[in-house]
Amino acid sequence: MSWLHPFRDFARAALAKKPFPPAWSQIIDRNVPYARRLHPDERQHLYDLVQVFIHEKNFEGCSGLILTDEIRVTIAAQACLLLLNLHHDYFERLVSILVYPDSFNFAQQEWGPAGTVTETSQPVMGLSSSIGAVVLSWPDTACGAQCPDDGVNVVFHEFAHQLDQLNDAMDGTPNLDSRALYREWAQVLGSEYKRLQAEVETGLPSLIGSYGATKPAEFFAVVTELFFEKPSEMQRQHPALYEEFKQYYHQDPSARIEVQRGPRTR
Repeated sequence: MSWLHPFRDFARAALAKKPFPPAWSQIIDRNVPYARRLHPDERQHLYDLVQVFIHEKNFEGCSGLILTDEIRVTIAAQACLLLLNLHHDYFERLVSILVYPDSFNFAQQEWGPAGTVTETSQPVMGLSSSIGAVVLSWPDTACGAQCPDDGVNVVFHEFAHQLDQLNDAMDGTPNLDSRALYREWAQVLGSEYKRLQAEVETGLPSLIGSYGATKPAEFFAVVTELFFEKPSEMQRQHPALYEEFKQYYHQDPSARIEVQRGPRTR
């Protein structure tokens, strides 16, 4: 318990003791099939995390979207899957989740030679801000949750960015447990990032999506999606990278799939 926030910690403990609303459990069963892979103890812990997350974070519907428990719980359950075994403070810099009824336009400025500035706008599924907000498209959020093994999940992606920036730099290196782990992380992810850039440059196929080659922060977010959604393939093709993410998240999604499949018969 934190001496700086004793009342907050008591409130969280009280929320975790409350019965999880059956309607929320049904939403997770229906909308977040990934949760079926969890051990019963992990699933109960997920429920506890979801209760606190929904209580503490501000959800806002944008462009006429009316927020419902289905939207809140579907988003919260996916976000909290990342937190299951982490030392965390519920994405402490995150204040609000803004939800749109469709993909939305993101405007940005690009600086060119001689100081020229070009403004571009493109539709996106999600954004993560360093000033306390995550922005999501509800249809893309729902689709990502319903397909737990396609390697694409906008909530995993954007909330990975939230974890990445907790050390004041969104640079692809989240808070790790020791100095030695930072050295290992830099070696493995640096090598894998360069490998992906070379594959993209030469047109070679890769399990890791090409967007991960744009910058280290995107590499971390894209690989987080793969780690949870295509863990067996990632473990096979990128074993050292898989071990780094397994060590960071303190989860082994590939083992969950093996348990779900059950024992093999000859």
